[in-house]
Amino acid sequence: IAAMRRADGDGVQLAVFPELGLTGYTCSDLFLQQPLQRAAEALLKEIIAASAELGLVSVVGLPVAVDGKLYNCAAAVASGTVLGVVPKRYLPTYNEFYEGRHFVSGTADVVPVDIAGQLDVPFGTSQLFTCEELPELSVAVELCEDLWVPEPPSIAHAKAGATVICNLSASNAVVGKADYRRSLVSGQSARLICGYIYASAGAGESTQDVVFSGHDFVAENGRVLAEAKPF
Repeated sequence: IAAMRRADGDGVQLAVFPELGLTGYTCSDLFLQQPLQRAAEALLKEIIAASAELGLVSVVGLPVAVDGKLYNCAAAVASGTVLGVVPKRYLPTYNEFYEGRHFVSGTADVVPVDIAGQLDVPFGTSQLFTCEELPELSVAVELCEDLWVPEPPSIAHAKAGATVICNLSASNAVVGKADYRRSLVSGQSARLICGYIYASAGAGESTQDVVFSGHDFVAENGRVLAEAKPF
């Protein structure tokens, strides 16, 4: 919430935070515990309330349970409401990643769900967030692994009219990966002719299994406009 307020004070209109940022990415089997799920939803309520007095859209990551299934999600919040919840489509289950143990893949179908006291919130991957004041701005969301697969959801988003793609990520630091990550983000923004905002987990979430470096980008039409250097 403090980061949202700082961003609003700096004139930011779209703030993107890392994947599973409300809980941390490395909770492992704790994701399956209802106290953690309820705590994440309670924090989302606080974020919703705080957003009522701010002039920006915030996209935050958290686990969301729907019909007995747990999803790795991004929630778009603005003006005291949840605009929509986007579940992660592709779950990594290789090497040090085992998201399939905890989460279910999201689907393109958009259905209404109740979350954090909000009723009939759109839930699904096929969503675009727009506003009347800036008709040329059309925001879509994908999460981490969604970008690394052969057919990222952002392709369909761009075809549907998205001009900015947000990616909530927890991409670990491996030798040589930073350069590849940079080329992937800039290349996707070039192919889709859009802006691409990539926000990854920082060093404070590192464990004995994975190390995060907070390697963040803003790219547009193939050019990196801003970059937070790893570590």
